Amino acid sequence: MKIIVTGGAGFIGGNYIHIMQKKHPEDEIICLDALTYAGNIETLAQVMQKPNFKFVKGDIADRAAVFKLFAKEKPDIVINFAAESHVDRSLLNPELFLQTNIIGTSVLLDACREYGIKRYHQVSTDEVYGDLPLDRPDLFFTEETPLHTSSPYSASKASADLLVLAYYRTFGVPVTISRCSNNYGPYHFPEKLIPLMIVNALKNKPLPIYGKGENIRDWLYVEDHCTAIDLIVRSGKVGEVYNIGGHNEKTNLQVVQAILKELGKGEESICYVADRLGHDRRYAIDPTKIKHELGWEPITGFDEGIKKTIIWYITHKLWWQRIVNGEYQTYYKNMYYGR
Repeated sequence: MKIIVTGGAGFIGGNYIHIMQKKHPEDEIICLDALTYAGNIETLAQVMQKPNFKFVKGDIADRAAVFKLFAKEKPDIVINFAAESHVDRSLLNPELFLQTNIIGTSVLLDACREYGIKRYHQVSTDEVYGDLPLDRPDLFFTEETPLHTSSPYSASKASADLLVLAYYRTFGVPVTISRCSNNYGPYHFPEKLIPLMIVNALKNKPLPIYGKGENIRDWLYVEDHCTAIDLIVRSGKVGEVYNIGGHNEKTNLQVVQAILKELGKGEESICYVADRLGHDRRYAIDPTKIKHELGWEPITGFDEGIKKTIIWYITHKLWWQRIVNGEYQTYYKNMYYGR
């Protein structure tokens, strides 16, 4: 099959490409990525020269560029990882999130209608459901939970989900949606909690935690997530939403403590900062549907996953050091225009 992967130079999309290159070497993958601040083409260095991989620099909201790519490649499957995804940034510049996450999704859907595809898959988030109270550990998000967003980021992702389902109902575009809990693992841009804490700890810098660190997230190792997406794309029912959870609920403080313990460091570097506006209290996914319908379950527990993640950041210092100092942004230009 020929698969267009949008946002493939980002965290989850990049991991998906690496995993699928090994799992389905017969497939051809075209990565479309705008290489904004969180897109790092160095993430794809190992696959750039493979004959069944192609990289195209472009914005999913650029209708002319997207339609030109579809006309040329005629993909069988489109998987949309491309998104502005950092909640803090959405509080500073909401319009950017609307442009990429909503308009970009609409452009992709229109291209799918025009050129015909076997499956369009939208990678979404559990944040579209809002949050759960800390004192109700019995409550979980299911696919039937009403959408109740808290930030411009989650509102833009919920809007995109509704648009995807509308294109299925109105135009018959063969779609699926997955909503995942918080991912962690290799190639994670070091502004999110886990990579930021690892990098700061390695550099002996303060580890800032919002509020009292009581907010709870369900952590999903990125490889498990990518495996679930692959199952949904190939075997999931058209028009359906699937929740993907990790069964690893931790407070933010517990996550940071686990990182420090694994690195053999004390907790004196932890500092508490003013809480984020509208900070969701707890996310918790019920993945019963995908287990029963597709046989998927997460196989990576948090203790194992955090060890693997820390080892990756220790052994790939150049990758994140170039991000921290900004050098990674010149890589694409030097690679393609500096020769």
